[in-house]
Amino acid sequence: MAVWIILAVVVVIVLAIIGIYNSLVQSKIKVDNAWSQIDVQLQRRFDLIPNLVETVKGYMTHEKETFEKIAQLRTSWANASSVSEKAELDGQLSGALKTIMAVSENYPELKANQNFSELSEELRNTENKISFSRQFYNDTVTIYNTKLQVFPSNIIAGMFNFKSRDLFKAESDEARKNVKVDFSE
Repeated sequence: MAVWIILAVVVVIVLAIIGIYNSLVQSKIKVDNAWSQIDVQLQRRFDLIPNLVETVKGYMTHEKETFEKIAQLRTSWANASSVSEKAELDGQLSGALKTIMAVSENYPELKANQNFSELSEELRNTENKISFSRQFYNDTVTIYNTKLQVFPSNIIAGMFNFKSRDLFKAESDEARKNVKVDFSE
């Protein structure tokens, strides 16, 4: 009788370990998928940027340094591999795009340009999708990281070398500020 009890306890423990391990793997896959969704939207935005820049260039010749910065950021983003690198570049690019959109307010003929209007709308839609994807990613990472820290899944996570993931966040105070456009120069 004691053998059956010990066997039953062992089976329950093994099933619990399997269940916790599978839950951790599922959470890890969800985090990877959530990051993939951000990556897709960021790529979409980067694909729209050259068209927007070319449309705007003819109207805003004095904004050359902004266009050069955007080109540099696109190249850096293509070479970035980690969440934190892409988050930092994303924040810098968002600032540059805000500058272009703010400056465009002073060019009525640009605002009336149909190509610019369509690109601006596409960019706004993409920015909304990026924002949603970032939030979903952070929610997913939070759930995953919580599983890595709570008992008993923390024991299983340690045994199988699960690592916590970084949240997607603004890397600097500068990225959190509104863009100020000054034409007094």
